[in-house]
Amino acid sequence: MAKVGIVMGSDSDMPVMAKAAEILEKLGVEYEMTIISAHREPDVFFEYAKNAEEKGFKVIIAGAGKAAHLPGMCAAIFPMPVIGVPMKTSDLGGVDSLYSIVQMPSGIPVATVAINGGQNAGILAAKILATSDDALLARLKEYSQELKEQVEEKDARLQEVGYKNY
Repeated sequence: MAKVGIVMGSDSDMPVMAKAAEILEKLGVEYEMTIISAHREPDVFFEYAKNAEEKGFKVIIAGAGKAAHLPGMCAAIFPMPVIGVPMKTSDLGGVDSLYSIVQMPSGIPVATVAINGGQNAGILAAKILATSDDALLARLKEYSQELKEQVEEKDARLQEVGYKNY
């Protein structure tokens, strides 16, 4: 059963939201990905959000651009954590999306990552789930160690060749 719902308003969001899916796969977290427009098909959206808990979702990652109502509306209906991913837009570079997602009214929080921050949304979802899953916590620690080792390898290369030849 999928523990994370990944939802986006358009297929144009797929490259960013796929990064959330990729990191969840790497960490062994089951997810379900869906395209739903909160504005163009509100009846479908409401059914998705109302049934998400029953489907076994523990976290929803919602990506949206421009008016970006999808994450906030998920948070208004779904009783567990929602992570908003603001999409970079051609009009305002994603600041419009960021403000729409992060400025939720009291009582309806949406954890918000950076513009186009799909990967961090996936990691945050895994960290939320890891509070009650020791095996997932261990995988997250391994992932963090891999990141540390990547930085150390890059520094070692820099030290070998010098910064002018890097």
